[in-house]
Amino acid sequence: MCNFDSHVFLVSFNTRFLSLDMIENIKNFIILKQTMSFDSEQTSFGDLYPLSPSTGAGGHFDFDMHPYAPPPASESMNEMHLADENNAEVVSADQVAIIFSFLPPKDIMRARVCTTWRAAAKKTLVPMTGFSIYGLKSFNAMRVMASALPNLQQQSISNINGRHKYIDGEDPDERRARDTANYTTHDINIISNFLKLRNLEIRGAHLSGRYPVLFTFPQLRKLSIKKCLYLKFDLEMLVGTPLLKELRLIDNLHLTGNLESSRALRDTLEKLVIRFSRNIKGNFMDLADFPRLKYLDLVNTSVTGDIRQIRGHDFPALENLSLPETVRGGACYKFQHISDVPSFMHAIYILVQRTPKVLIKIDAFNWSLSEASPNWYDWDEWYDWESETMGIPPPPFYLRLVRAGSRRGWSWCTYGDEDERYSCEINWLNPEPSSDSSGYQTYIEELQRVQRNVNFYRGYYEIPTEDEYHRLCEELPLP
Repeated sequence: MCNFDSHVFLVSFNTRFLSLDMIENIKNFIILKQTMSFDSEQTSFGDLYPLSPSTGAGGHFDFDMHPYAPPPASESMNEMHLADENNAEVVSADQVAIIFSFLPPKDIMRARVCTTWRAAAKKTLVPMTGFSIYGLKSFNAMRVMASALPNLQQQSISNINGRHKYIDGEDPDERRARDTANYTTHDINIISNFLKLRNLEIRGAHLSGRYPVLFTFPQLRKLSIKKCLYLKFDLEMLVGTPLLKELRLIDNLHLTGNLESSRALRDTLEKLVIRFSRNIKGNFMDLADFPRLKYLDLVNTSVTGDIRQIRGHDFPALENLSLPETVRGGACYKFQHISDVPSFMHAIYILVQRTPKVLIKIDAFNWSLSEASPNWYDWDEWYDWESETMGIPPPPFYLRLVRAGSRRGWSWCTYGDEDERYSCEINWLNPEPSSDSSGYQTYIEELQRVQRNVNFYRGYYEIPTEDEYHRLCEELPLP
């Protein structure tokens, strides 16, 4: 049922005022049509609007002609129907469109029972209520809505089930095209009718090839494409979505392009997530002058760069940063030389001072020494099954960032959870707070916590040499 608030309507109309009686008539008419319909909990939205011979002239959906329409109503209900329909025609399409703008797509489609109200539906800016394509029935509903409700603002596209598929795009995947040659095809290009789309999500849809139509929505604010194995698209295609604020492209095998192409969104982009897309290249610093960019995640791409290049005026709005290992300082980056680390950590400290929230992500980057480094060496692993611990600590080939009160530092350590690590001595990046400062007691308490792992490698501020490591192991008491 529709929930109407007459006072809200009156306020929203301003000079285009409707009387309370007229609003009440419209309310009763929509409720009547829904009452005559069916139990909405037992019938899917897709059941309502499949394309069929009941589609009226000009592609309009005719509720009363449709095979899924309710059975004939009683004579008294039909009299109410005729009386209310006369009232419905008195109200202008513009006025009805204002009322429709308070309703979800289902209710608007149910209310399209006369010429005026059909015209109103076409003018209605549909609220930000999602409509999902998750099978053939919902796809057919979308086909009807493309002409009947073109101002839909939010759309989600998944796969069509059974031996059905979306029509192949340009340059489709050859194997996919061969395997689905006998499938019934459905034209996804009809989505181009929804020119007012603001949110579009495409998830796991078996779209094969290129579909330029998916990137031609001038009002789009959020675009998410995930796990589309056969969809081919390039970052250059984003030029057709100039107002985009959030872009999430995750695990798309055929996504290509250079990060520089996203500069078309420089003045609007606030969140950029591109993950598991090795064909995305470029330098992350190409985005350094994006004034609104708060969230940047490029993990498991081929983007390059050096985190030390970030200067005070770069990324002015940045709050979260996740970079791939191909970036110097990105997630799981491996250092070639121990001597490279101190200057690198100093640069990180400067970055964190300017943007403290970035530290949250950087702390989980899992930096380590490369196995190709001349400073790396093998060691004998020995596991104590009785105590379920490593009998001999491995070399400290990993890095951790350390915080104690207002003090920041770093150290070499072994891999594992915080309580299981063996750590070298801490290399501090800023001075110890004054003993008479307000934060000194907090510093002392947290210092004891971060230093409790400094035991086996006590006295070492960097990775011990291979000879030093073996000597330390020989000094361990036998189990």
